[in-house]
Amino acid sequence: MEPWPAVAWVLLLTVIADWLKTTQSKDFTEQDIIYLHPSTTPFPGGFKCFTCEEAPDNYECNRWAPDLYCPQETRYCYTLHKMDMEGDSVSVTKRCVALEDCLSTGCSEEDHEGNKVCTACCEGNICNLPLPWNETEAVFATTSPLSGTTGIPQSYRLISCLLFLTLLISSYV
Repeated sequence: MEPWPAVAWVLLLTVIADWLKTTQSKDFTEQDIIYLHPSTTPFPGGFKCFTCEEAPDNYECNRWAPDLYCPQETRYCYTLHKMDMEGDSVSVTKRCVALEDCLSTGCSEEDHEGNKVCTACCEGNICNLPLPWNETEAVFATTSPLSGTTGIPQSYRLISCLLFLTLLISSYV
């Protein structure tokens, strides 16, 4: 089998870069993300979330988040984002949580300190990269049904897409 032509590599890298752009927040870039191979987890289904307590903004939270696996009894990544009246971040809290902590996502108009508070949950390895800034982003995003059956994780979708692209490119070579 011959090596891929340069055009195929450029196309593949463009597709990956475009996908990564859709997953990044406004103040954290894809260069700062570390992706895990499924065989490196300490237990089946192991995953990581960005974790911090009351960081001043998303960048500081994600930058200093410890690189630890979530406890086995958790399944989701949680984000609580407080904003002042101008919409600037006041604090960011992120952690691993169980289902019960994700059942009331959304935004409040104002807390007792005059801040808007938005909470979001997601399922998947380091899926809590971006912050919820409004009701549209303050959601509970899952990749599998809550009934307990499993769906296709986002990482497998990406791998499947890349394999398909690889096959498509190699058929034209």
